Amino acid sequence: MKKIEKLLLIFLCMIVVFCFSQDSYQKSNQKSDTIIIKFSQVFLHQKLNEQELDELVHRFDTPVRKCAHFFIFMVLGILLFQFFQLFSFSVFKKFFLSIFLSFLYACSDEIHQLFVPGRSGRIFDVFIDTLGAVVGSFLVYCLYCKKQGRKLWKVDKNES
Repeated sequence: MKKIEKLLLIFLCMIVVFCFSQDSYQKSNQKSDTIIIKFSQVFLHQKLNEQELDELVHRFDTPVRKCAHFFIFMVLGILLFQFFQLFSFSVFKKFFLSIFLSFLYACSDEIHQLFVPGRSGRIFDVFIDTLGAVVGSFLVYCLYCKKQGRKLWKVDKNES
């Protein structure tokens, strides 16, 4: 049952990525702009005029988008690594499979965006997505080592 639950979470994460990628450039841009404006209202504690908001949005649009790529694929990496924890694979194999499957999904996501009006597929985004999966998988591995009382870089002979 745990395998099915974890698989469902993985597919849910993939569906979220697909839905965000399905948005046209204009709709995606509006979402990013809204996030930037909301954050500015919460953290700056001052009302900005329209020109200041435009400058803020322009300055932070790309970083917000790249962080979103990184974050959602970090979650995917976490979910995949946790799924592979249910199998008796070596730690290396769990890590590799989590990253490789995330990489493949990132590639398919960028290909998908080629068919969405105003969007484009970017190799750099695949890199950011994959890096997010690496960080997510590594975080789960670190927590696993801590829970098991193992040293981070020590590999058991029966796991290699």
